[in-house]
Amino acid sequence: MAHATMYFPPDFLWGTATSSYQVEGHNTNSDWYTWETADSSPIKGELNCGTACNWWEMAEADLDIAAAMGNNAHRLSLEWSRIEPEPSVFDPEAIARYRAILQACHDRGLEPMVTLHHFSNPLWLAEKDDFNSDIVVNYFQRYTAKVAAELGDLIPKWITINEPITYAVMRHLTRQFPHGRRTGVGALFEAIHNMLRCHAAAYHTIKTAWPAALVGTANNMQIFEARPDGNLIDRWWAGQVRGLYNDSWQDALHTGRYRGIVGSKRFKDLAGTYDFVGINYYTRFYLRFPPPPGFVERQWGPGAVVSDGDYGEVYAHGLYQMIEHVWKRYGKPMYITENGVPDAADRIRPGFLLDHLRQIWHAISFCYPVMGYYHWSLVDNFEWDRGWTQRFGLVAVDPVTQERTWRPSAHLYQKICKTYSISDDMAARFAPEMLAVMWPGTKPSPSAKPEQPTA
Repeated sequence: MAHATMYFPPDFLWGTATSSYQVEGHNTNSDWYTWETADSSPIKGELNCGTACNWWEMAEADLDIAAAMGNNAHRLSLEWSRIEPEPSVFDPEAIARYRAILQACHDRGLEPMVTLHHFSNPLWLAEKDDFNSDIVVNYFQRYTAKVAAELGDLIPKWITINEPITYAVMRHLTRQFPHGRRTGVGALFEAIHNMLRCHAAAYHTIKTAWPAALVGTANNMQIFEARPDGNLIDRWWAGQVRGLYNDSWQDALHTGRYRGIVGSKRFKDLAGTYDFVGINYYTRFYLRFPPPPGFVERQWGPGAVVSDGDYGEVYAHGLYQMIEHVWKRYGKPMYITENGVPDAADRIRPGFLLDHLRQIWHAISFCYPVMGYYHWSLVDNFEWDRGWTQRFGLVAVDPVTQERTWRPSAHLYQKICKTYSISDDMAARFAPEMLAVMWPGTKPSPSAKPEQPTA
């Protein structure tokens, strides 16, 4: 059997990602708290966010796990509703707690990448119609300025807004996220326009205070294709969705002009407001026109590997396609700011990790500047409208007892991070089914079984 090791650059960042509302717990001043605890709550399963992973009290313990896993980076977010609980009222204790968490990252050799907005808003902002109100730009700039002044010395990399297009779609079209008084296409594009203004204001605020800081956004970029037997209209529709969902936001940051369904709009001081492109990549979806209920097809092709909860098809090559597309379109450094799979049994995650990292290695081999990888997620957490029904963590969390258990994929990732490599030996020990995929022409021994280490 052939043997091979694929090495990553010595300055590559190996990280995991979390978001504040999903891990901190007891954030009662957020629009998500009101949304999930209402009688009409759309949250799946029996558990709300509640204590979540108790990061507000115990973040350092999980950062210890990240360090033990060999990580040298971590992506986390700040909760606006904690920092500014009332308009113009900033909480020094909350700021101090975030400073302690950020310092804990540095103390453990984890370079922090910090997200300012990750899907949740202060209640007072939601009452003012948040991103559907022009005044949000001033509020977001003020919030950013406070964070930059109080915490900026600890933040080398910034994400202003996480998945802005996904956020707008989930609020205004599918209504799976907390939404304001108005929904629909008009409200959707109004919110996107204001988020672009917020991003531009935040970018310039950060760069004025910390010129050496790197600033970008994390963009949810998926493979959207017509089925192989789809017709010309299906293929046209898939192209339209790709353009709007994957490209329209980053195009606007690149050129200063946002192109929607009809027409375009130029924004002052927006062009060039990014130092890198953050790619959140998870899956491939098939499309047809007119769209089916739920918008995307849920009938997968023969042999497709589908993750828990019918979340999506595991399609690793799509990550390489996305990296290539982003590099050719924008020519900027890239970070894989999220990539993961809901898999409570850890049945497919080891192979998922190896195959997706192989795609990144392949891209780097072609000199595409992928600078780091942040696996979603370090620990199981509250997955928004899906509650606790989907488990993305390398480390399993019992939300009732708060017990942590390393999954086999966590041990695999530890070996990857500590050696800056992936190898056939790792596949043989953790995901023997990947040998024939990653090293064509080989096949696992009939007696080969995945390794089941203990933490």
